[in-house]
Amino acid sequence: MNQGKYVFAQLVEFLDHHKFEDIVRKYGGNKGLRGFSCWNQMLCMIFGQLSARESLRDLMIVVHAHKGKAYHLGFGKAPALSTLSRANIKRDCRIYEDFATHMIGYARSVCRNDCFEVRVKGNVYAFDSSTIDLCLSVFWWATFRKRKGAVRLHTLYDVKTHIPCFVHITPASVNDMLAMDHIPYEESSFYIFDRGYNDFERLYTIHTHKAFFVFRVHGNLKFRRIYSIPGKGDGVRSDQIGVFTTGKSPQRYSEKIRRIRYHDAENDIAFTFLTNNMELTSIEIAMLYKNRWQIELFFKWIKQHLRVKSFWGHTENAVKTQVYCAIIAYCLVSIVAKALEIDRPIYEILQIVGISLTDKTPVKQLLGNNNLQNIKEPDCNLLLF
Repeated sequence: MNQGKYVFAQLVEFLDHHKFEDIVRKYGGNKGLRGFSCWNQMLCMIFGQLSARESLRDLMIVVHAHKGKAYHLGFGKAPALSTLSRANIKRDCRIYEDFATHMIGYARSVCRNDCFEVRVKGNVYAFDSSTIDLCLSVFWWATFRKRKGAVRLHTLYDVKTHIPCFVHITPASVNDMLAMDHIPYEESSFYIFDRGYNDFERLYTIHTHKAFFVFRVHGNLKFRRIYSIPGKGDGVRSDQIGVFTTGKSPQRYSEKIRRIRYHDAENDIAFTFLTNNMELTSIEIAMLYKNRWQIELFFKWIKQHLRVKSFWGHTENAVKTQVYCAIIAYCLVSIVAKALEIDRPIYEILQIVGISLTDKTPVKQLLGNNNLQNIKEPDCNLLLF
């Protein structure tokens, strides 16, 4: 099937072209275009992500160096720099956002991990944001501080599959808690938050959706204990059921809530958790929160290995298009690794694929030679498939 096809063309076969064209028609993306379609644009952007291009000009130099292969790579006629730049500025970024959502769903279905350490009925998600600094005079819309610009990537991360469920991009001046309104809550699933999401009204929204949250709180929380749950030990200092008592907290969260105090002996850190789940043990709640750090590893990983720190366009539409194409590329590599049963970390796959996109070696053969000792990359062990 892959005889004579370039490595990049083999990877593209895992993208649903028909689904993408349905999305393009929804937003009228190809209306009035003569040659360089939205599909060609997306493939150019994915090619830039996989080959680790630092700028749009850098990407165009490589594309034009292989312009004789452009049609077979999926670019159509090799575009001019200005053509791709205008496409990123003007074509609706929601096209790539919707397709990224489709790829996320596909990747989660094939990368599911049934050996998660805590047995829960639903999915387990971590929610957090990462700030990317920008020059305010260039990215005028990305307001943050008086003389500084930045954007935030608000991300819901599936800790069982290591796939981001969605990425909501805002100027960094937008409060983190407002991004919680965009989370599609699922019944019986767990949502893990750090201290920056101290909003009891929004936590109560999770409760009304019959979902669960695990939330790390500040030490000055006013809480009235009703009764304690026995079973201390293994770092658990207390496990109590109670209600809020001061300020507007009782009106914002009127139900009983569970407070767990836990001491991490290894790092000598004390944690206080709130949760609306009354079934799991206190240790299991603590282990769920421990998995929140996977989203920190994910942010570190994509900033190191995908192009989401330096942007190839200055408008909000261009920035969002680039980020969504980076997510598509991440999901694509995850899907290929699982479908071809490649026993390598995603980091190694990107390293190999990045210098082999215009080779004609079958991808499984290219990535299957795993006799050498794997490159050990700090803090990325949780991203193995």
